[in-house]
Amino acid sequence: MKRSFQSSAGPQPLRKQRDYRLLWSARTISITGSEVSKLAIPLTAVALLTASPAQMGMLTAAASVPVLLFGLQSGAIADRLTRHRPLMIACELTSCAAAATVPLAWLLGILNVTWLIVVALVIGTAGVLFKAANFPHIAAVAGPEQRTEAMAGLQTTYSVASVAGPGLAGLLVQVLTAPLAVLAEALSFLTSALLLRTIRTPERNTPAVSKGMWRDIVEGLKASVTHPVLRALLFAGVTINFFAMAYTAVYMLYMVNTLGIPKGLIGVLIALGGAGGLLGAWLTARLSKKYGENRVLLLSVIFFPAEILTVGLLTGPLWWKLLMLALAGTVAGAIVVAFATCMGAIVLRKTSPELRGRVNATMTFAIQGVLALGGLAGGLLAELIGLRPVILICAGGIALSTFWIWLSPIHPKGPRPTRPAPPQMPTTTATYMTAKRHST
Repeated sequence: MKRSFQSSAGPQPLRKQRDYRLLWSARTISITGSEVSKLAIPLTAVALLTASPAQMGMLTAAASVPVLLFGLQSGAIADRLTRHRPLMIACELTSCAAAATVPLAWLLGILNVTWLIVVALVIGTAGVLFKAANFPHIAAVAGPEQRTEAMAGLQTTYSVASVAGPGLAGLLVQVLTAPLAVLAEALSFLTSALLLRTIRTPERNTPAVSKGMWRDIVEGLKASVTHPVLRALLFAGVTINFFAMAYTAVYMLYMVNTLGIPKGLIGVLIALGGAGGLLGAWLTARLSKKYGENRVLLLSVIFFPAEILTVGLLTGPLWWKLLMLALAGTVAGAIVVAFATCMGAIVLRKTSPELRGRVNATMTFAIQGVLALGGLAGGLLAELIGLRPVILICAGGIALSTFWIWLSPIHPKGPRPTRPAPPQMPTTTATYMTAKRHST
């Protein structure tokens, strides 16, 4: 049986493939719902439950704790599965049920901060398992010659959500109140599960032979650090995210106190990064077909520090600052998506099918796990040397990722890719994106 994306004349464009459209729609709706909760849940804790600073800290940390606790194990679980989609659906339904308890508990008068923390932990854990299964699942929905385009399309979900999510969240909170706005997140998870359920592409993944959870995890770690390409991508991602989060930690203070940017315009500038991401996904899908993912990755990593360097050196009247910030933010959004898309496609290509879940989980664990360290370092360093010096240090730190990439086998003089012939027996055995606007 041929896959849905195959035809006698070659693969159909992804936009015409029913199952890929369903997968893309499911992710876009789910992530947009999550963007709503990023505003609604903290507002519920602050405005209705009078949460203390310590409680807000625990609520914020609860979203990232599951990555550290279950990130590596999730990859081992994904590699043991013959079919990934049932786990993905179960994760979305679990998240739906958890989110739905927030408005219900509020209406019953039993909602408290601890409840919100538990909900965040449950949704975060389900999200970790979902991402671990989703990465190898891409290989079932998109053929080898279309996986970069497929990942570029999925990366646009984050850009769409970053543009539409905050505005939608503000509207829902205003109209429905914060706890009821969380219901939108629950409905988004439910809609995503229903869309995933209607995907017809068969999965015939050959599960990896388990040697025990710990040995399975070690095997994924070993593959990530011993393969020269995977190692370069891993350490480049860690370098970028550490300094990007250090930058994010002081970004708001710098924009308001140093540059004098009106608070109401900061959200607009952030949204431009999401718009740039849409442009980046469109360009990446086309440039990678002509020049290959390696060349696009090599070019994008050079420009990664450009926005932060621009911000760190920016002076002048307000109109000039706003113009430069708008241009830099839009370009940065495109660069981030281009890098993340090509990185995911290369990881998928270079990793053997039985290790895809674990390698992806290892990279996610390391690259997201360093976020907390970067944020802490940025805040503490700003106390000692000031905001602008920290911004410039972050630009220089991110530039170091260029060496990881350019000194690896991902070199700029490989042959241009040729369009592969449609396989006679398509393989069936895959996204990568970290958190935060300026992260890889």
